Amino acid sequence: MSFLPGGGSNLGNFGGQGQPQSYYDMTPEQQAQAGAEAMMRFMTSCPGKSVFAGVTGFALGGVFGLFMASMAYDTPIGTGQVTPISDLPFKQQMKIQFTDMGKRAYGSAKNFGFIGAVFTGTECSIESLRAKSDIWNGVSAGCLTGGGLAIKSGPQGAFFGCAAFAAFSTAIDLYMKRDSAPPPSNDEDD
Repeated sequence: MSFLPGGGSNLGNFGGQGQPQSYYDMTPEQQAQAGAEAMMRFMTSCPGKSVFAGVTGFALGGVFGLFMASMAYDTPIGTGQVTPISDLPFKQQMKIQFTDMGKRAYGSAKNFGFIGAVFTGTECSIESLRAKSDIWNGVSAGCLTGGGLAIKSGPQGAFFGCAAFAAFSTAIDLYMKRDSAPPPSNDEDD
């Protein structure tokens, strides 16, 4: 499906008309509706969910990395210096601190984004394969993601990575779904 000019894309039956229309034959309202529906199709697809989770994880990981870098205020990682940073001139302190904050934020952002994209893509794929939406999708995705991330440390590391990530995923799923019970049959307090 192409949305580019001259692509001749056939966007389907919008507005209850009998024949599918090209993007250029639509009214502005129909174009807006077609664009919104295409965006919703993308965001509910597994690749769309993975991209969204990766981008969101990257942003949150960057914020987390900045916060954690601000907590380590004496000797920045990677400088190889023994002299405490407080003994250096102010300008050099700021340069070292901002460089360190940038490195930590970027490293944390990459990790969070990668884990978010892999976990979400795996969970969505399992849910699509099983055709069920229950807690076992998250548990399975957590196990596969944790085991996959720890595979380089050997079978024991992969096993513990699987167990830890599955347990964390289960805890988060149970916490998020604890208030999703059906509403009471009446509004009165018994």
